Order: sequence, then C-alpha cells, then structure tokens
Amino acid sequence: MATIKVSSSIPSPSEDAEQLKSAFEGWGTNEDLIISILAHRSAEQRKLIRQAYHDSVGEDLLKSLEKELTNDFERSILLWTLEGGERDALLVNEATKRWTSSNQVIMEIACTRTSTQLLHARQAYHARFKKSMEEDVAHHTTGDFRKLLVSLVSSYRYEGDEVNMTLAKQEAKLIYEKIKDKQYNDEDVIRILSTRSKAQINATFNRYQDNHGEEILKSLEEVDEDDKFLGLLRSTIQCLTRPELYFVEVLRSAINKTGTDEGALTRIVTTRAEVDLKVIGEEFQRRNSIPLEKAITKDTRGDYEKMLVALLGEDDA
Repeated sequence: MATIKVSSSIPSPSEDAEQLKSAFEGWGTNEDLIISILAHRSAEQRKLIRQAYHDSVGEDLLKSLEKELTNDFERSILLWTLEGGERDALLVNEATKRWTSSNQVIMEIACTRTSTQLLHARQAYHARFKKSMEEDVAHHTTGDFRKLLVSLVSSYRYEGDEVNMTLAKQEAKLIYEKIKDKQYNDEDVIRILSTRSKAQINATFNRYQDNHGEEILKSLEEVDEDDKFLGLLRSTIQCLTRPELYFVEVLRSAINKTGTDEGALTRIVTTRAEVDLKVIGEEFQRRNSIPLEKAITKDTRGDYEKMLVALLGEDDA
C-alpha cells in the first residue's frame, strides 16, 4: 500500500506548474510550496505538471529544480519527479559507475519491479543513455555477478498467479542439491531465479521448506557470510519472495547510529511511496520497535526531512 496523500480536489496541472514557477522566483526558493505540490501528486499528475511546466516556461521542470535546490533535498525531489521508468534507468546507470553496494541496487530494481515496469526502465535507458541497460550491467560486472545480474535485468516474467506444482517439486529438489554441493552459481539456479514468475518461485521455495524443514534463506545463511555473491543471491531471493523484508533491512542499515546512508534512504522512500511503503513501514516498526517516520526524523533535517515525511504521508497536508 502507498503512503502518499493525494487530495481528491487538486488544481489543474497548469495551475500547479504556475505555482512551481512562482516558487522559483524572487530572492529565495519556496521549498515548502514545492513540497506541498509535488509530494502530494500521483505519478500521472506529476507527469502532466512536468508537461505543463515545459509548455509554459520552455524548460524541463527537472532542470529548474536542479538550478534551485541542493544536496539531499534536491536528490529526493528529482527522483520523485521522474517517471518510474526514467528513475529506475537513472539508478541503474549510476550503479554501473560505482562499486559500493551497486550490485545490490541493480538487483533490487530488477527483482522488485513488475515485468512491465522493468521493460519501461530498459526503454527509458535506451532513450536517455543511447545504449542498453544489459550491456552496461555486463560491462560493470564480472563472473558470477554478471551471469546473475544480466539475467535479472533482461527478465520479462509472467505476472499471473498460476503455478505448476510438479515443476515446483522438481526445481525445489534441484535447488536443494545445488546448495548441498555449494553450486550457488549454477546456471539452472540462475535460470529459475531470472525466468520463473514470482508465484512459481514462491511455490518452489514453499516446497523446499516443506521437504527440508527450513526456509531456503536459512539454508543459505549457514554458509560463508563473507561470500559477496552468496549475499547477493540471498537478497535476490528475498526481493522475489518477501520484498518488504529486504527493504526493511536496507532502511535499518541506512538509518543507524554510525551515520545515515542518504542515498539508500532516498531511493527506498521515493521508489516505494506509491507502491508498498506502508507495508514496509509496518514491518519496520514491528522489527525495530520504532515507527519509520520517527527513525527518519531522528536522522534527517530541514527540507530533506520534510520531503521524506510528506512521502510517508505523515505531514499535515
């Protein structure tokens, strides 16, 4: 469930565009006005506002925002204002240009989007970067990471609920044997994770648990914790089966006593606010005994904090 609050009675896109134009005029930027508009409009409404702003001003709204805003607040507003496919394309492209945690970001986008959303991200990647997402991911990665990640970003899964229980039984057995033999990079394991529907994968892992008395993630936890590929494989399975638990873990790591990972925090809030951030927030509170909104406000300040709180649906608008 989404967290953003969209009023049933809102101005027209052209009126919102004029208000945003006024927020940029004068000696200072009216950040509160920007938040009050953009943080309370749906993806389709934001798209129309962006079109209306361009028609009126002759400049992409994103360029105006870039000129007027700074730091984490700018990042949160820009990611939020982008269309979903554009945003995912940008996040993957950025991930292919750095090394720290970047494989995790690529996997996250490939595994937590619908088939159509991932297709739109690949199309947006073509349009913006003049090459394919797959080729950049392949260039960025090597070995087992390349095999897994290129397969995941290339995927177009069936989205229906139908499952083949005979197949689930067969593939649960196959995966058990590969784990027992420590063949975590086996082509069949990667094929199953990158091509089967999420319903089929859940059926397979439920059968795995029925047959062997423990969840597959538990089986994989018992091996080398320092194995980076194995860590990515565990995260892949979690994203495909229980994405809210994956996002809770990312948020918990992003908001900790040693410092805030604003990049991860901004990414999760802006990409999930219209999808399942409410479920993620409930799970976060259940596991950490603190509401997500309170955890975020303890670690953030100023307009950046206001923007995140608005996307959580916890502001006064």
